[in-house]
Amino acid sequence: MLREDNIQMLKSGGHLWDFIVIGGGATGLGIAVDAAGRGFKTVLLEQSDFAKLTSSRSTKLVHGGVRYLQNGDLALVREALRERGRLFRNAPHLVKDQRFIIACYKWWEKPFYTIGLTMYDLLAGRLRLGRSLPMNKAQVVKAIPQIVQKGLRGGVLYHDGQFDDSRLAVNLMQTANDMGATMVNHAKVTGLLKDNGKLTGLIVRDEINGDSFELRGKCMINATGIFVDEVLRMDDKEKAPMVRPSQGIHIVVDRSFLGGADAIMIPKTSDGRVLFCVPWHNRVIIGTTDTPVNDFVLEPKPLEEEIDFLLNTSAQYLVRPPQRKDVLCVFAGLRPLAAPKHHADAKKTKEISRSHKLFAAPSGLITITGGKWTTYRQMAQETVDLGIKKCDLPNKKCVTKDLKIHGFLPAANHAIWRYVYGSDGDKILALEREHPEYAEKLHPDFDFTVAEVVWAVREEMAVTVEDVLARRVRALYLDARASMEMAPKVARIIAQERGKDEAWEKQQIQEYADFVSVYTLLLIENGEWRIEN
Repeated sequence: MLREDNIQMLKSGGHLWDFIVIGGGATGLGIAVDAAGRGFKTVLLEQSDFAKLTSSRSTKLVHGGVRYLQNGDLALVREALRERGRLFRNAPHLVKDQRFIIACYKWWEKPFYTIGLTMYDLLAGRLRLGRSLPMNKAQVVKAIPQIVQKGLRGGVLYHDGQFDDSRLAVNLMQTANDMGATMVNHAKVTGLLKDNGKLTGLIVRDEINGDSFELRGKCMINATGIFVDEVLRMDDKEKAPMVRPSQGIHIVVDRSFLGGADAIMIPKTSDGRVLFCVPWHNRVIIGTTDTPVNDFVLEPKPLEEEIDFLLNTSAQYLVRPPQRKDVLCVFAGLRPLAAPKHHADAKKTKEISRSHKLFAAPSGLITITGGKWTTYRQMAQETVDLGIKKCDLPNKKCVTKDLKIHGFLPAANHAIWRYVYGSDGDKILALEREHPEYAEKLHPDFDFTVAEVVWAVREEMAVTVEDVLARRVRALYLDARASMEMAPKVARIIAQERGKDEAWEKQQIQEYADFVSVYTLLLIENGEWRIEN
């Protein structure tokens, strides 16, 4: 499955698509899977790479949202818990049960959170992952050896889901492709085509070589996440903004900072949010923040106050507080919050509902915004249903509730990195057996191999060094500095696969070096890394 083949097919023209999906994040990919699964002729266009933005920068949780329960949003929690259960069934190679512990330091916290989390279990019904239970102090310390013990009265254990976000995005892209959809990354929609005020197609620019071409279709879906207003203004220049930008950052540290396999959930921080410290791929992710920002950009930058907040808050609960020098990666994501009008001037974006918004413009453009990874499938189903209704398409039944996602493997070993490939893992192993040189590691400290880069290019539509290191093998998020050390080898492999020259390799390495600087608290000075002050 090569991007070049798909883009050339689109450029050749002559197709009238049933659904043209703009946006290759969680929602857009889910819509492509849903539409293709119903037998509709479907194409998806992503201006950068699949899950480039918000959808690869989550807290890596498939959850109902304990915080939403605390806010009284029972409908959202119930929907999310139902979808959590479906994801466990449909993508067991990527989604797993994660134990969370709320450490209690006040007498009332244990009964209070036990009652609340019991309600959480009840809302999940038969899709419950495990029972929430109170814990004594000794049990909490055994589960999380690095927890601060002074004043600790015990805790409450509950269960939620954990996953790898961009790997699920890649598998959804493959699932849609398996069902006949045409998926293209690095293809930006630059304009809309209309006839008598009705949308008939799009103008697309190939971001790899700059060529522009047109696509014609019956139903256009705007699932562009943080750029949803940009597409809406192509349709109506006077359209008021529909989303409110909020930035959330995470830091990644070594797993030793927790000392166990269980996660910490801090139910109320100084700014009134929850904070997670979650084991992930032999690391610990700490996050997140909720900071109002003014602009939606392709590469948001963590703010100093956000970094300090995460370090200072986690220090209150961990015996060995993470320092700046311990941060292996820091990443920022922008949330496209579908804020209701009475929140338009609100300063606290944490108060804005995470529920999604779906509507059709007079031109026929269907827009979906808001929501979260856990509910992507439900959002996609609702979007395709509305598209069918508004764009006069045949009424075909949704098939995604029980659809096995590409890579489905019911008994994946989540203790090793390659679990993320599911059933494709054997194919990568076969590549290494056929070409022993493919078994070479990209870096001595990681298990990623040459075969995984080859696979990413041939089967996962990776085009650039960033595509591979950020969203296919996740090296960037596990250790930004080490990922930079892998970049030259990855550039060389991609160049060989795609027939690129040495100049292209050098350009890719430089572009990745510029890109990775945002993700590290280390700076390059005279060719050497040093800790940022």
